[in-house]
Amino acid sequence: MRLRDLFAAGSAAALLFAPLAISTPAFAQTNTIKAVMHSDLKVLDPIWTTANIVRNHGYMVWDTLFAMDEKLQPQPQMVDTWTVSDDKLTYTFTLRDGLKWHDGKPVTSEDCIASLKRWGARDSTGVKLLSFVSAFEPVNDKTFKIVLKEPYGLVIDSLAKPGGSTPLMMPRRIAETDPAKQISEFIGSGPFIFKADEWKPGDKTVYVRNPDYKPRPEPASGLAGGKVAKVDRVEWLAIPDHQTAVNALLAGEIDYIEAPPHDLKSLLLADKNVKLEVYNRIGAQYVFRWNTVVPPFDNEKVRRAAEYAFDQKAFLQGVIGDEKYYQTCDAMFVCGTPLENNAGMEGLVRGNFAKSRELLKEAGYDGTPIVMLHTTDIAVLTNAGPIAKDLLEKGGFKVQMVPLDFQAIVARRLRKTPPQEGGWNGFMTAWLSVDMMNPLTNSMLTASCDKANFGWPCDAEVERLRDAFARAPDLESRKKIAADLQARAITYGTHVPLGQYTLPTATRSDRLSGIVTSPIPVFWNIEKKGN
Repeated sequence: MRLRDLFAAGSAAALLFAPLAISTPAFAQTNTIKAVMHSDLKVLDPIWTTANIVRNHGYMVWDTLFAMDEKLQPQPQMVDTWTVSDDKLTYTFTLRDGLKWHDGKPVTSEDCIASLKRWGARDSTGVKLLSFVSAFEPVNDKTFKIVLKEPYGLVIDSLAKPGGSTPLMMPRRIAETDPAKQISEFIGSGPFIFKADEWKPGDKTVYVRNPDYKPRPEPASGLAGGKVAKVDRVEWLAIPDHQTAVNALLAGEIDYIEAPPHDLKSLLLADKNVKLEVYNRIGAQYVFRWNTVVPPFDNEKVRRAAEYAFDQKAFLQGVIGDEKYYQTCDAMFVCGTPLENNAGMEGLVRGNFAKSRELLKEAGYDGTPIVMLHTTDIAVLTNAGPIAKDLLEKGGFKVQMVPLDFQAIVARRLRKTPPQEGGWNGFMTAWLSVDMMNPLTNSMLTASCDKANFGWPCDAEVERLRDAFARAPDLESRKKIAADLQARAITYGTHVPLGQYTLPTATRSDRLSGIVTSPIPVFWNIEKKGN
């Protein structure tokens, strides 16, 4: 019986006892990893959107100038050598030998400059970096310079940023695509080649090993080091039903589930051939994001009311359940990091419903339901919406949930219009902790009005403090600024941090080995026994 037939029959129970036989004769002798990711891939441009699944796709196909290692330290990746001038204004980068695009053409400095410009037009970290850039200067085919207007201590960190919209290098002709439009070619230089002819949204996404990829000589470490593709083919299979995916893993018909829901862990742990392991050790942070340009969250008191209504402990217990995999945290910049602080959070996110109702009354909230977009197809978000709704309603809000798959939310959240015109008021989301731990990579913190991320916070003081952070000469200075910045962001209300969590990945331990510990799931370095 084929997997698609089981879907059609809706027979989850049969999966517990019958093999799925989803391999096809054409690939019987091909070493293939069959994986189920946290979401189906429907958008292919990793610069155009911050969706995690598109970022994962990006790391398969494209490469980066720098990358974060397992200790979250930036390391050269496509770059061979780099220098910075004594006045800290000129950075010079020379690319490694042998870098080629998937179409066989060499990677050039002009390609990298065009890629950085397109990334810098959309990503909040890139926008901030480019605001300090005076010029990009190609020196020759392999060398280019970034010339700054003034010293900026986070150039390399910005180029190595791992999450959100990553600065992935593309051929110049592709990188010159209007940043507001999606690219139509998917030519990278990374360890895998995207098979556009086999991509079927709702079915599967296929990558094959790039035979011309030249990995770095160092061992793989996080997103850095040698990216050695040790399998011929990787297939991401779209299996939206979590029980079906788990049953497929147990039956040996797939090899890997990126993010199985916590309530199915017991089934997986019962099988000696299945391994549950947290590879993203720093985890992720839950966030409630509101639209600040339409009522009622255009009112600071209403935003403050929501900050009082939320209860981190109750939220995390409801969504995750197992304390092994979550922790409450008042730090916008993530607990356990150098910038951890609780400035401005006193009394907030503790379920103070009376205070929330009091503020709503002062703000003149008329009871119009807020329209909250609810993700239905990502395990870590499916329970988040209903629990957030319950807490907000206890705090005096009326909430109308709109269930959508995540790709539909990605599109709708870009609309600034009121809900009755197809817009939105708020939604639950989650961001990798590696994105949130730095004020310049934390895109939820950007408050540059129309240039800010969806939700469009607009606060000059937040932006002044972000600029000050970028100019700070040392860690101690940055810690002080980060505390002031968090306090201001909470007072204004850019977003609500709702604690941290980790997710174990489930794999067939009798088949797969060499999985890299990384904040982002990657498929290089993985070896598979058998086909």
